[in-house]
This record gives sequence, structure tokens and C-alpha cells, in this order.
Amino acid sequence: MLLGCIGDDFTGSSDLANTLVKGGMATTQYCGVPDRDAQPDVEAGVVALKTRSLPVEEAVAQSLQALDWLQRQGCQQVFFKYCSTFDSTRTGNIGPVAEALAKVLDASRVIVCPAFPGVGRTIYQGHLFVGDRLLNESGMERHPLTPMTDPDIRRWLQYQTRLSVGLVSFPTVRQGADAIAEALDRQHAEGHGLVVVDALQDEDLLAIGAAAADLPLITGGSGVALGLPENFRRKGLIGNRSVTWDGLRGPGVVLSGSCSRATRAQVALYRQSHPALEITADALMDGDMTVSRAADWLRDHLDEAPLIYSSAEPAVVASAQEKHGPDRLAQRIESFFAGVAAEAPRLGVRRLVSAGGETSGAVVQGLACRALEVGPEIDPGVPMLRVGGQELGLALKSGNFGAEDFFDKALRMLGTAQGRGERET
Repeated sequence: MLLGCIGDDFTGSSDLANTLVKGGMATTQYCGVPDRDAQPDVEAGVVALKTRSLPVEEAVAQSLQALDWLQRQGCQQVFFKYCSTFDSTRTGNIGPVAEALAKVLDASRVIVCPAFPGVGRTIYQGHLFVGDRLLNESGMERHPLTPMTDPDIRRWLQYQTRLSVGLVSFPTVRQGADAIAEALDRQHAEGHGLVVVDALQDEDLLAIGAAAADLPLITGGSGVALGLPENFRRKGLIGNRSVTWDGLRGPGVVLSGSCSRATRAQVALYRQSHPALEITADALMDGDMTVSRAADWLRDHLDEAPLIYSSAEPAVVASAQEKHGPDRLAQRIESFFAGVAAEAPRLGVRRLVSAGGETSGAVVQGLACRALEVGPEIDPGVPMLRVGGQELGLALKSGNFGAEDFFDKALRMLGTAQGRGERET
């Protein structure tokens, strides 16, 4: 294994795996820290964790366990993946995890770059934009678990870490990889251990990736990984790889727990042509809705690609959190979706689409899968995945990702053979 990756949620991890596969690396996504060594042909391993909303100490401990396993696989470089909207609180978990990884790896120049221009996430003068809006005006300021109320990534990150946070600004980035590398050296000389790097276009990310060729640790969204495969290719360590996908026949189901604007629009469109079961907080907390009842409903509508969702408006979510408690409610919702996911294959489901990072983590845990084979891309940041050893295809979508017709498109693509080709060396 050449590149070892640690993701703080499952959708983000599949987003990163998608980027690396498109870059020609043989990539496997692991569901939690594996209990056995990787296969010898794996060039990039992505350990998907569910640490984004854990207490800081637990997030750090799990991330260090993942790092230990990746180091034992012989990784030459480590990538810590978090969301392109920098989902975190003032206390963590991005800063504490990055700091802990940097200490173990003796990394003194750690890039921080959540940019993903392909889905509208850009960084300018250290400020994160979503489309033409600052992060704190994009709807992320109302996220139920990690409300992002400050677009200045330097300032937000500095709340979370004891390391000093610096900046490589856009004019330097546009000068290319050598200029970025020199700027990182200057930031290190000035005492900055973590360095936010601006990026507005994919070509900026490619330059950042080239500048990071010899760094032991990189952190960011999947975008900054665009240039990493080429570093290994230039050294003659990898060739190119074209992925294949054999379509999966059988019933499809959509599970949605994200309350993002994008997902709510996807749910609204999908409901117009498919049966849908809404899971309200009160019904779930009062016991009126159970996994067993939801499974019975799925069974009755299995041939119609049904949707089960709890994607409510922000005001509804806030009211439910106030009534039931945010942590207790989140745990109950995740437990519910994990239970429904566990029932799905028993009902004959062969294609499953999940929307939302926390929901997707629960789905993968419910399926009890150890590894996911990474297939072609559905929409930017979302690949097709196959559960290892099973006839079950997955699409794990971050809440903000995907076009409005994503659910129909994902189910269709999971059932269609495509991306034929063989690996080249």
C-alpha cells in the first residue's frame, strides 16, 4: 500500500476513494479499522471511520488506530479526509485529529485544504465558500450537529488545535507547485504547523498535490487528493487502472437521513414518482415507528424502489432536538437506519442508496461489511460501491452532493454494467 487514508465519515471516504480510482490507483475502502492485512494489490487504502461527531478523545483514538494499521501496511504517505464544508465544532474534531496524526508522523508542514471546486467548495484568503456564498451563509450554519458559523478556516481551526495555523494564499497557489512548496517552508519557519491553502479550480488542487509529493501527512477534502496519484506514477510505483462494474439486478431502496438543502430537494422530487415513508422524530421516539414496521412497509413496496426518509426542514429539526435532546435523537435515528439497512438484504434488496454522512455510517454498520469495492462515479464525489463478497451495490451520498435526480440516477447506474476495462501497468 502506497497511500493510506483516514476518513471521518463513510460518505466522505467513498468520495475520496472515488477521486483516487479516477486517478488510476487500485483503491479499497475499509469499513472501520481492518482486523487483517490488506491485499497486496491495494495501492490506496481508505479507512472509513465514523468520528466526525464523536467526543474528541474517541475521534483521536480511533484515528490513531487507523494510522497504526496503515503504517503496518507500508504506506508512504497519509491523507486525513474531512468534509469539503469543514464540518466540525469549535472544539474539534478536525484540529485535534490532525494534530495527533502530525505528532506521530513528525509532520511539520501539514496542508489544510477542504476545497472541492467540482461541487462549488472553494477557498480564498482562507475563507471557505459554497458556490457564491460564504460557508456561514450557505445553510451549513444550521447544520444540526456541526453548525458552521464562521467561514474563516484559519480562525475556526485555531479554536481546535494548539498548533499555529498559517495560510498559503491564492496568488502564490497560482504560481504553481514549486511556489507552494516554498511557501509551506516559509510558513513552517514562521512557526505554523497547520497551513490552510487556497484553491479555486482543479488546476490549483493539482498544483497543491504536486507540492505535497514528499509530505508525510496531508489533510483536506477529496479535491486536494486529485494530484496525489500522479506523484506515485512519476516514481514508477503505479500504472493506470480502469474500473469495471457489473450491474446488480434486483430491488432498489433509498434511505435518507440528511436534512441538507440538496437532499431535501432530492427527496421532494423522488417522492413524486415513488412510494415514500417519512420517519418523524416523535413517531420514532414514542415507539410508533420501529424497524419492524419499516421493514414490513418496504416489503409491500419492494418492486417500486421505495424511499424511507427523515429529511426534515431546519425548523422542524430544531424543534425535535429541543424536545428530545439532540444526542438522544441522533442516536435513535442512526440506530433506526442501521436496523433497516440490516433488514434490506434479507428482503432481497440488491441496490441501496443512502443520503447523509451519519446515515450512511449507520447503514454500513447495519450491513456489517468490512470492505467496499469502488466502482465508477455517479455524480461528483459519489462512486458506486459493492459490498465485498455480496451481491449488494451501494451509493453513499454526502448530504450536499448530487443533482436533484440523484436517487433515480444512482439506482439506475447500480443496475447497469459500465466502465469496462482492464488495469494497465
